[in-house]
Amino acid sequence: LDLIKNKQVQAIIGPEGSVQADFIIDLGNKSHVPIISFSATSPSLTAQNDSSQVNAISAVMQAFGWKEAVLVYVDNEFGEGVIPSLTDALEEVDTQVPYRSLIPPSTTDDQILLELYKLMTMQTRVFIVHMSPTLGSRLFAKAKEVGMMSEGYVWILTNGITDQLNLVDSSVVTSSMQGLLGIKTYVPDTQNLDNFMVRWKMKFQQDNPSVLNPMLNIFGYWAYDAAWALAMAVEEMGATNFTFQMLNASSNATDLDTIWANITFAGLIGNFSLINGQLDSSAFQIVNINGNAARGIGFWTQEDGLLRDLNSFNTRKYSTSKSNLGSIIWPGDSTSFPKGWEIPTNGK
Repeated sequence: LDLIKNKQVQAIIGPEGSVQADFIIDLGNKSHVPIISFSATSPSLTAQNDSSQVNAISAVMQAFGWKEAVLVYVDNEFGEGVIPSLTDALEEVDTQVPYRSLIPPSTTDDQILLELYKLMTMQTRVFIVHMSPTLGSRLFAKAKEVGMMSEGYVWILTNGITDQLNLVDSSVVTSSMQGLLGIKTYVPDTQNLDNFMVRWKMKFQQDNPSVLNPMLNIFGYWAYDAAWALAMAVEEMGATNFTFQMLNASSNATDLDTIWANITFAGLIGNFSLINGQLDSSAFQIVNINGNAARGIGFWTQEDGLLRDLNSFNTRKYSTSKSNLGSIIWPGDSTSFPKGWEIPTNGK
């Protein structure tokens, strides 16, 4: 707040997470300062929006003919951010949400078990999970313990976990997350990314010689592109003219807002452009967790739907055919896709 009032900052890069988003959004709106976030996924921020993946999830539901799904998500701003758009996307393909399971961030293992027992009493066997890798790893360890990682169950992860699967202990992945499906932000292998990683690793290891084989995830790439985009916007305005200016008294927009919204360039992982203030995600990868990693089984794009290969030529319209996905190993080491429902069992 001091920086905005006294230093007259013209933009804020942050916050790091969605939990802090409400305060920062309110601050930015009142001060007419654009908020540029590379990791918070609140729909109100200029950021990667969680809702961009919901149609990929609904396409997977359509592909296998599942008509019901339980939403399992963390009970905070991050968890709640995607739920309205996800519910709408599912309803558009005639998929119902009979129950929403909210898991508090500070939940105990016993509370997780009680919630899982409740889920076991329901007919639906398809669960869509949206939470952090840390909480997700605890959830799946307990799901394995009560028998919910066996044949007949379907678990679909949002990119909240799949984009950061490297943060989940490999022993948890191999013991408790086998057969899960997931939506993952597609990271194309671009020359820009290759060149950047060479420079970044060299600099990182100079500063941190004890760290071997350092890696960046998708948030690191977005952070770099967000900072680059802001620098381009400032340059276009002109450093000498970079002062706080309202476009008009009745608008919350500034001259920086207008320029920022029109910035387009070749970023680390593809074209950087904003649509309604949100980073455009043109493709997601569909993955299947086997062993200690997520194996790609296909892609989803807004134009073509499900595709086996992004380079394949789709002469048909938008597709939700499961034949466009590779082979899947389901929970319980099954190769037959689950029907998505069972006669309920008694909970404990």
